[in-house]
Amino acid sequence: MLFKGMLVVWFIFTSSVGFAKDWQIQMLNYGSGTEGMTFEPAFIHAQLGDSITFVPSHSGHNVQSYVVPEGESQWKSALDQTYTIQVNQEGVHLYYCPPHLMMGMVGVIQVGDAINLDALQQKAPRLRSKVALKPERMDALLEQIVTQ
Repeated sequence: MLFKGMLVVWFIFTSSVGFAKDWQIQMLNYGSGTEGMTFEPAFIHAQLGDSITFVPSHSGHNVQSYVVPEGESQWKSALDQTYTIQVNQEGVHLYYCPPHLMMGMVGVIQVGDAINLDALQQKAPRLRSKVALKPERMDALLEQIVTQ
């Protein structure tokens, strides 16, 4: 009987946290192809409880949130440091590399449904106005957001 109870507890625990994924996003001077100053992947569709680790594959990069879902805290990494966040609210995260924003180094994380789309649509143009090179990169990322 004790074994069956322990098995039930183990199943419940592994069902709720056992399937969380750890995404790796590389911060690169040059990505695949000819894209300079980029995150790879630059768009991910994560699930609640997933963690996202930003890896500075080249020096001179860090990552900072610009838009986060309600209930999530803004975040910013130190320069040249690996940084991990856990996503616990549905919605869209828009983030960028502060030293390379003007070069279009931006990324998007969608967690479940894009419930904060209105806030994102209000704030994104302000960030885009600071991108001097490749502003269409940000447009392409925002177009990947899945809405219902």
